[in-house]
Amino acid sequence: MTGFFGRLLRGLAFASAALALLPLQSAHAHSGYTQTRYPIVLVHGLFGFDSALGVDYFYGIPGALQRDGAKVYVAQVSAAHSTEVRGEQLLAQVKNILALTGASKVNLIGHSHGGPTTRYVAGVAPQLVASVTSIGGVNRGSRVADIVRGVAPAGTVSETVANGAASALVGLINLVSGGSSLPQLPTAALDSLTTAGSAQFNQRFAAGVPTSGCGHGAELVNGVRYYSWTGTRTQTNVLDVTDGALGVLGLAFGEANDGLVSACSSRLGRHLGDYRQNHLDEVNQLVGLRDWFSTDPVTLYRQHANRLKTAGL
Repeated sequence: MTGFFGRLLRGLAFASAALALLPLQSAHAHSGYTQTRYPIVLVHGLFGFDSALGVDYFYGIPGALQRDGAKVYVAQVSAAHSTEVRGEQLLAQVKNILALTGASKVNLIGHSHGGPTTRYVAGVAPQLVASVTSIGGVNRGSRVADIVRGVAPAGTVSETVANGAASALVGLINLVSGGSSLPQLPTAALDSLTTAGSAQFNQRFAAGVPTSGCGHGAELVNGVRYYSWTGTRTQTNVLDVTDGALGVLGLAFGEANDGLVSACSSRLGRHLGDYRQNHLDEVNQLVGLRDWFSTDPVTLYRQHANRLKTAGL
């Protein structure tokens, strides 16, 4: 218990020091640091949303990018459907964004299932995409999806029960996020996220995917630049109620992972690093609770926007 309270007090002290720096950070607003040439489009993962009950899926990230010059749009695609269906929804939104802004391309940044979703758009319409960045992306499948599909094979009662539970969760997400008009099919999402489903997808959309092991993929394919980063911890903050579940799920991997995706599976194009984050920390959730002594997730997005800017993207 003493160790717990010691960590808690150190964390609170760190948070207080960070808050003291806020006026200094505000002084640098509109610096142009994140002002990319092309708009940035953020794409959520499975069971995701753009904003629900006033809380952004990418918590605090759109505003941080906008304050220093980026044009940022948050896509809303089906919370649970196949990569291809979500990809077509995203493609339609990309076209709308281009028409609205007059830009010729966008920078796509996808988290979790948003990774392959963005890759789909870059695969079918590379002329509209300047870059794809995958964060904790399910690029070569998830062991968790494999286990769920094994427990609930297609056509069984178990699948019906699991699909019903997932559909109820999606219904709640839609209710609070305004996404009720989008089609949902949790079993299609599950199949897309398995190792086998990801392998089939990668046969059509191989750009940026490493050809072996845990290496880098091609950074530039068909005029599109590919990047990735991921988390490699499952439990990072004693105050975050989601850490326990991610810690249990992470035991399924037997290798470095963020609780839902292995570090190797998440790699795409130029890999920018592994961080002390779990799958939700990667988007600064739960409402900013994270490892207080590791890199701030918001900082990673800002740095990446500057990287894109420097590359002329």
